[in-house]
Amino acid sequence: MEHEHGGSPALDGLRLPDGFRGQVIRPEDPEYDMARAVINGSIDKRPALVVRPMGAADVIDAVNLAREHGLPLAAKCGGHSVAGNGTVDGGILVDLSSLKGIHVDPKARTARAGGGVLVGELDRETQLFGLFTPSGRMSTTGIGGFTLGGGYAWTSAKYGLACDNLLSADVVTADGRLVTASETENPDLFWGIRGGSSNFGIVTSFEFRLHQLGPIVLGGMLIHPIDDAKAIIREWREYVETAPDELGTGLVIVQAPDAPFVPRAAVGKPSLAIVAIYAGDPTKGRSVIEPLRQIRTPAVDMLQPMPYTAFQAMTDAFAPTGWLNYHRGLHLTGFPDEAIDTYVDYGAEIAAKSNPCTLDIIFRHGGAVSRVRDDAMAAGHRDAAYMAHPIACWKDPAQTNMHLDWVRRYTDAMRPFASCDARRPSSRRCAAARRRSGPRSHARSENCRPRWPGSRSSWRSTRASWSRAPTPPRPR
Repeated sequence: MEHEHGGSPALDGLRLPDGFRGQVIRPEDPEYDMARAVINGSIDKRPALVVRPMGAADVIDAVNLAREHGLPLAAKCGGHSVAGNGTVDGGILVDLSSLKGIHVDPKARTARAGGGVLVGELDRETQLFGLFTPSGRMSTTGIGGFTLGGGYAWTSAKYGLACDNLLSADVVTADGRLVTASETENPDLFWGIRGGSSNFGIVTSFEFRLHQLGPIVLGGMLIHPIDDAKAIIREWREYVETAPDELGTGLVIVQAPDAPFVPRAAVGKPSLAIVAIYAGDPTKGRSVIEPLRQIRTPAVDMLQPMPYTAFQAMTDAFAPTGWLNYHRGLHLTGFPDEAIDTYVDYGAEIAAKSNPCTLDIIFRHGGAVSRVRDDAMAAGHRDAAYMAHPIACWKDPAQTNMHLDWVRRYTDAMRPFASCDARRPSSRRCAAARRRSGPRSHARSENCRPRWPGSRSSWRSTRASWSRAPTPPRPR
């Protein structure tokens, strides 16, 4: 049976309306495996149906079909959810990758983007006008999951989280309605989607506030041997804690890749990278960036004027699709010497025996992020000064236990310096929200959660089911 554009596809008794314009992919179709895939190769879910909508009306059809048949539902934008929230077993996967429309209004400094747009695609269009909005640290990340999860960007200290710059969104709700969420329309829903992840509906369109930056920025990285890492990081910490908000920076301990810019003697060995960007005029940024160079003479100096789009894509190669992944995130109240020692010891350990795609990251937070009230929206943990973000990524399944063990041991070792996990099971997160923000925030998150007409359990889909509590901002 024909199942593309304009047909009335059916699958085991499931039937979408005659007006459905999108594409339906079934398990027997040749593109099925690619359509169901996400970046994390350890996720192997098999949806009963993959739907690629052409517009919001098609999304409504898919939501209604899932609800009427009691099927779990998931939505995928870029597929970067390491937990596999962008796919589902035995249910309906709404693949938003066909919703690619982008419109930039340079006078109003706003951009509207479809729910399937990737970070690099949005950057490409906004940079035509020397504008941007804070977005993912990889160009291949989808704006959907990133923004709904909160969204820390390299420029967040100056311009806030991705969700702080969200002006409105078009949302398909659980009962199959298309509504606009903003400060003035459905404000409780708007509160929830800014940091509450995919718990509240499928967003088909985002409207962002834009800021002036680019097309050329001052950014890049400095790479040092691991030997002096602890001393270098102590000096880095002392500087960044008083640096202006325009400085976005972080640390990465990684196995040096076999790349033209890496000295041959360093290839395959643990290294420390200082990543930085000045979120402003590159000329003014020189005096802010230079102290990072002065800490120690780096083995590799890649801090230079470059296109903003190139800076955003700088780490894309470190996230190969289909490799096995396991990540954690911890919000840190500070970065004392003991935490630095722990970070370096565990980072050097895994960098010596893994590969260049396993990253031990520390992000510097604060600035504009911390100046937003913690109960202003679902995205919380505004007081976090840093985030520890171990990313284990490997290709050989025989190395799975080694990588899982490292992430878990490292996370446990960093807990004494943490305010909370960046992701928690919903019951623990709700309890933490009550303690942290008081009953007002918790009541709002409960009240704007959609009420499913059928059994709540039938909509279970690993945190993508919209029946879970809000998650804190995503690290990446």
